[in-house]
Amino acid sequence: MCGDVDEEEGPRALEEQLYARFLLHARALLTWQETSAREQRVGLSLYMDKLFSDALSRSVRDGEQAEAGQRPERLAAQPLVFARLAGFLAGHLSPSEDPLRQVIEALMLGYGEAEAMDHGHDHEHDHGHVHDHHH
Repeated sequence: MCGDVDEEEGPRALEEQLYARFLLHARALLTWQETSAREQRVGLSLYMDKLFSDALSRSVRDGEQAEAGQRPERLAAQPLVFARLAGFLAGHLSPSEDPLRQVIEALMLGYGEAEAMDHGHDHEHDHGHVHDHHH
């Protein structure tokens, strides 16, 4: 399946395929995060990875606990909640930190990771981190 989505099977089938793709990617990323956490990550980097893993685990768990027909809908709502949370948190940072830019860069990084996973790129890069936090 790995990124190939058949839109001709109808909208419900497409939603289920996209949800299955999410689960595949999320589980692979969580496994990678768990393995890499035992390696060289310390301090803020380790904290960020742990927070990311906790949030992703919660998303997966919430989807698994929902009825099958509600899973795609729940998945579609989750980015909105996390975006709202990111905006709320960023709204409390110093404007000199350029928090909106950092949030947008992190959003695009995550979007790119999902696409890269479809193309089979390995996961030996820095997941979830926006570098140069202090310009």
